Amino acid sequence: MAKTTEAYVQAGDREVRVSSPERVIYEATDTTPEVTKLMVSQYFADVEEGLMRALRDRPTAMERWPSGWREGMKLATGPQDKDADGFYQKRVPRGAPDYLETVRITFPSGRTAEEMCPTEIAVPVWAAHMGTLTFHPWPVRRTDVDRPDELRIDLDPQPGTDFRDAAEVALVARDLFADLGMTAYAKTSGNRGVHVFVRIEPRWEFVDVRHAAIAFGRALEERDDRVTTAWWKEERGERIFVDFNQNTRDRTMASAWSLRPLPGAPVSMPLTWEELADLDSPRAWTLFTAPDRLAEGDAWATIDDTAHSLEPLLERWEAYPVELNYPPDHPKMPGEPPRVQPSKKVAEHWDAEGNRIE
Repeated sequence: MAKTTEAYVQAGDREVRVSSPERVIYEATDTTPEVTKLMVSQYFADVEEGLMRALRDRPTAMERWPSGWREGMKLATGPQDKDADGFYQKRVPRGAPDYLETVRITFPSGRTAEEMCPTEIAVPVWAAHMGTLTFHPWPVRRTDVDRPDELRIDLDPQPGTDFRDAAEVALVARDLFADLGMTAYAKTSGNRGVHVFVRIEPRWEFVDVRHAAIAFGRALEERDDRVTTAWWKEERGERIFVDFNQNTRDRTMASAWSLRPLPGAPVSMPLTWEELADLDSPRAWTLFTAPDRLAEGDAWATIDDTAHSLEPLLERWEAYPVELNYPPDHPKMPGEPPRVQPSKKVAEHWDAEGNRIE
């Protein structure tokens, strides 16, 4: 029997064409059947309420896997990965539908781009037709792309720790936010980590939000010795790393309800704190199980109800304004420590501002 060359998915008020709908995107596992391109597209339509809460009016990059995902495939992270199987699409590709809206964003280099800005569910469904599995929204809205409205805390398990360690630390983070007068929301990363989000007033620039994340990470270190903010891996040990640099301009995280390129089509799943406390493995939430959970109600349904002030965290930063390293592809910033592993640093090669002496 000939394969179907195209199909259509109802996405809001639109029918979105999906080419090669029978293409296998995820192979079957011991616990899940194979997933086709049409199933991915339909999944995004089915989780419209939650997905659009995460993406609406946000500049959003697409993580595309045009041939599907298989064990051993590689995601491109730079120009050196020309033969990679997956890649990030930051600029809107040619042939995008006329209902897809864009917003101009500025990278740390000063270059600009027109990036996808979802305003309706047909846009993510079209992106699935283009091979997108994961959406990476900026923590800003189109009304002000230079002032974030989210503080994002990425709890990243280091070797020797696992998802349960990250989940337990996330519960400590929730309590710390509560002590600061902030309401926090949690989701699985879709892999081993946990993401904690707080809606904030869009009054501060990226550098301020990043400093608030550093201050929060340090406060979390003081509260729980399983936590580290050490940028260099050799200094982290068997602890949960608070990746403060996820709050840097042009750094993004997988959105809630996104799929991840891992066996079984796992989802970056929003959860209540009670659900997170009881969860042994994030792989329980997949393309097959997540829509039913959303039908019971989105755990993040109230996330937009209150936007918090960053002032309590910025006061903590001002009390100890010691800068930490930026990502390696980011321009050197004032006060930033030397970008060299501590074990390889020779003191006389660096000045007081962290610049290398040639």
